Amino acid sequence: MRRYSACIEWLFAEEAGSFPDRIRRAHAGGLTAVEFWRWTDKDLDAIKAALDETGLAVTSLVAEPMIALTDAANRQAWLKGLAESAAVARRLGAPVLIAQAGDDLPGFTQQAQRQALTETLKAGADILEGSGVRLGVEPLNTRIDHIGYFLASTREGLDIVDDVTRPEIGIVYDIYHSAVMDERTEEVLNGRLDRVFHVHVADHPGRNEPGSGGIDLAHRLNWIFANGYDGAVGLEYRPTRSGADAVKAAIASLGG
Repeated sequence: MRRYSACIEWLFAEEAGSFPDRIRRAHAGGLTAVEFWRWTDKDLDAIKAALDETGLAVTSLVAEPMIALTDAANRQAWLKGLAESAAVARRLGAPVLIAQAGDDLPGFTQQAQRQALTETLKAGADILEGSGVRLGVEPLNTRIDHIGYFLASTREGLDIVDDVTRPEIGIVYDIYHSAVMDERTEEVLNGRLDRVFHVHVADHPGRNEPGSGGIDLAHRLNWIFANGYDGAVGLEYRPTRSGADAVKAAIASLGG
């Protein structure tokens, strides 16, 4: 049985109310898990109360601060934030933290930035060791949503994970971003699916709900699950239709 996680930054956000009310609406809509981005701008006590009330799980949240890991000067500040983020993840029961590499830095070579990123992730693995929380670095498309971002290639992201060689460090594979970069899922993940800690979906064009565009999302997800992935699938899209029925329709288009 596949587990879908509603990104409540965008989903169940159409009605008035507090952020934790989105958790309650996701539960009422039949979801069993949610995820969100930053934690530093949210009422964690209220979120924890809503999770306890509904029994919903949190699959992922963002490791803060969101600063360039490609700049070695940011390392200590980011590692301090990672320890704090891991504590929040443990409190909420989230098994995955999501990190972004940051933008391509002017004046730094690609090699220097990759080395800084790799060394920072290795140090991050030391912080996460034994915590039960893992970190997924997320490649993002540089054609539409994240022009100037350093890490656009899933293969390069996996190569960096292989250089880190720590079980605490993997990637978040976002099918939308990958498809926008003209990647084929079965090619870029073949033989390395065990490094994928979390999956995101959205359709293209528009980054809207599954079924609204032209990405073969169901086919790609079927391949991912057929080849051993057993984690959650994050519904991280901008909805054009509101309500629980629309989310259920999106999940149905993915194969349920």
